[in-house]
Amino acid sequence: MTAVLFDFSGTLFRVESTESWLRGALAERELQLDEPQLTEAVAALERMGALPGGPSPAWLPQSVASVWGVRDKSQELHRAAYTGLSRHVTLPDERLHDTLYDRHMTPAAWEPYPDAADVLSALRERGIGVGVISNIGWDLRPVFREHGLDPYVDAYVLSFEHGIQKPDPRLFRAACAALDADPRDVLMVGDDRRADAGAAALGCAVHFVDHLPAAERPDGLRPVLELIGRRRAEDSGIGA
Repeated sequence: MTAVLFDFSGTLFRVESTESWLRGALAERELQLDEPQLTEAVAALERMGALPGGPSPAWLPQSVASVWGVRDKSQELHRAAYTGLSRHVTLPDERLHDTLYDRHMTPAAWEPYPDAADVLSALRERGIGVGVISNIGWDLRPVFREHGLDPYVDAYVLSFEHGIQKPDPRLFRAACAALDADPRDVLMVGDDRRADAGAAALGCAVHFVDHLPAAERPDGLRPVLELIGRRRAEDSGIGA
C-alpha cells in the first residue's frame, strides 16, 4: 500500500450546521430574523438541501433537476444548483442566497474531524502518499491550509477542475497518477457508498466512514492506519 485517497466532505471535514450557516450569512449582511423566523428558515433550507455538504434535498425543483446530477462538473453548475435550491426558501434579502453560497466555501464553515490531523500526519511519517479527491464545485485548498492539513496532502483532484465526477473511474485514475501510485496499491476512504466505491473499478481498496457531526465521530479515521499496517504486513509476508 503506497497511497491513500480521501474524500473531503463527511470524511476529512464536516460542514457547519445549517443554523450556523444562516446566522453567519445574516450577520455578514447585517440582517436579523427573530428566533421563530430563524427556526423556520433553517428547517426550510434543510428540506431543500441548500447547504453543500449538508442534508440532501427532500425534493428537487424542476429548475434544479436538470443540473443536479452534473453539479460537480463545473463552478457554474455547482453554484446554479445550490443557489437554485436556496431560492425556494423565502429570506429577508434576495442577496442572502449568494451570501450563503459564498459562506460555505470559507474555511470558517468547515471543521476537520478530530483525528484527521493525527491520521494524515501518521501516513506522512510512514511514507504513504495522500491525495484528496472530491466531487466539488470550488477550490477547497484554502480550507486545508487554514486548518493546517495542507502540509500532509500531496495532491488534490477536484471534479470541477477535471469536468469528471466520482464514481467515474477516470477521476480516480487521475488521482492515482498524481501520486504516481498503482491503483492496486491505493486505499480510497470516503463516506459515499456510490461515489467513492468507483475506485474499486481500478482495483483500489475502499474503506467507508460514517458522515456524522465531528463531535460524534472522534476516531472514525483511525482504522485507516490499521488497514495500512495490515496490508503492509501481508505484503511483507508474501515477499518473504
